Amino acid sequence: MGLSKRGEEMKTMVASIGCLMILAGSTMAGEIRYTTHIKKVFEQKCEACHGSDAPEYGDFKKDKEKYLALFKGPKMAGYANLVHYTGWPDTGALMRKLDDGANTKDKKPGNMYQYLGADDAERQKNLKLFRDWVGNWTLKRFPELTKKDLANIKVAY
Repeated sequence: MGLSKRGEEMKTMVASIGCLMILAGSTMAGEIRYTTHIKKVFEQKCEACHGSDAPEYGDFKKDKEKYLALFKGPKMAGYANLVHYTGWPDTGALMRKLDDGANTKDKKPGNMYQYLGADDAERQKNLKLFRDWVGNWTLKRFPELTKKDLANIKVAY
């Protein structure tokens, strides 16, 4: 009887560990990542103006009017460039530009929100992807952030 009870306990423990592994795997699979989610949306909706042929941030700032006339914004192509506009040094810029206005006092969307999709449903879907990817969707600039704010920015590769 003791061996049978111990065998049942082992089966229960193995089943419990199996369930935990399935749950952990589904949580990881549900995580929004640059490589599997954001890059696709960026390539479809943003790359024409912010792709690899766009100017570096410093060059854009030096001659902003010239680049805007060419329909070019600062380069955001690639993970490192995009993170530049979420975490540091231009903290929150991505969020301020893509926000739908729900997080602003005047309720006006950021100037790039309109490019997230052909209609509001697509824009909201893509905005949700970016929000989930960033984690801490903040419109604050770097000096305004707390350590907790920074720690909650995810931007998984």
